[in-house]
Amino acid sequence: MVRIGVIIMTLAIVGTASSGDLPDPTALPLKAELPDPLAMFEKGVKVTTKEQWEKRRRPELKQLFEHYMYGTAPKAPKVNAKVERIDKNALGGKATLKEITLTFDGIDGPKIHLLLVIPNKGKGPHPAFVGMNFCGNHAALADPKIHLNTNWMYPSQKGVKDNKATDKSRGTNIDVWNIEDAIDRGYAVATFYSGDIDPDRADERGIQKYFAKEYDWSTVRAWAWGYSRVIDYLVTDADIDATRIIAVGHSRLGKTTLLAGAFDDRIAVVIPHQAGCGGTGPNRAVFGNKGAESVKRINTSFPHWFNNRFKQFNDEPERLPFDQHCLIALCAPRPVLLSNATEDQWANPTGQFNMLVAADPVYKLMSSKGIASKTMPAVGKLMDSPLGYWIRDGKHSMNREDWGVFMNFADKHLKGK
Repeated sequence: MVRIGVIIMTLAIVGTASSGDLPDPTALPLKAELPDPLAMFEKGVKVTTKEQWEKRRRPELKQLFEHYMYGTAPKAPKVNAKVERIDKNALGGKATLKEITLTFDGIDGPKIHLLLVIPNKGKGPHPAFVGMNFCGNHAALADPKIHLNTNWMYPSQKGVKDNKATDKSRGTNIDVWNIEDAIDRGYAVATFYSGDIDPDRADERGIQKYFAKEYDWSTVRAWAWGYSRVIDYLVTDADIDATRIIAVGHSRLGKTTLLAGAFDDRIAVVIPHQAGCGGTGPNRAVFGNKGAESVKRINTSFPHWFNNRFKQFNDEPERLPFDQHCLIALCAPRPVLLSNATEDQWANPTGQFNMLVAADPVYKLMSSKGIASKTMPAVGKLMDSPLGYWIRDGKHSMNREDWGVFMNFADKHLKGK
């Protein structure tokens, strides 16, 4: 077993503590229309330059999202990385597989188990997809040596008994992550289990327990914080191109992916897949399709995903001083791809496209081409503009077809970078 100790200084984007000067949710005005992403919160002053966006409006929007929706995460501690295993002959010799354990200075608590698979062919460093998984790294590949995660697991996942993974879990998500396809296309893949950060239970916190109580960070905010801690490591790995990191995530982890991309500029391309309400879909129902999940429904079903202030918007999301187009806009001018499926109306495919259109003025301000058209593309046709969109036939899932589109989008926007 290879044991290499490395201490990493974090390069994270640091959050700002929630401001007590912001109005109570009930005191905010009702606005049926989407808030202007280029209008300042206090007096509505219009942002007209890149400098105003970067120095004033963008920090303000981050603070608003933290205060009213996701909660505030603490400054990151130093991250310690230990490479537990290296297999230079993975996937029949196509790849090098690394298993890395990430821990945090001063915290005797959660550890992130990172699986990193890197192409052996082609000159490095390599671009990398990074994503949080639902089932543990052992489910992403049929490798009996991959660490079998011992944390709480979703009972619905294959091979899980009494909320614990068993050997029957191994390789059950190969078709979800399609790592070999990515390796064949020249991409590395880094993945880690969401439960290493927070177990996704209303009655149990994860990493949050180890920080001061003044931080009100929700599960989604904690997961996004975890993304950044993984990136703290990836930017130090000589096999990975730190300028070509692509974040990808499905469903609730798609919500997390967009939040991570909005708050961490080291992510070059952001791909939240079927993320829906609380992520890429509008909070104001009028801008979405019928049958989509609502703010009230998501806060009732998953009260731990967002902070307590967000619940005060259950019946009047029109009081929110932002909508999810503003979160997309925080990624500007970096490319963002929203991807959907025709049978997954719960994730609000129409509403998600409307969020892209509403974020477009910020992309234009930042000298990006933004969205190619204000009309949704046909099913099965990728709109590969910097604000991109894809919808396929099928259900709520992440599959091989999706990965082909993810890589086509990344190919275009990372070419020459």
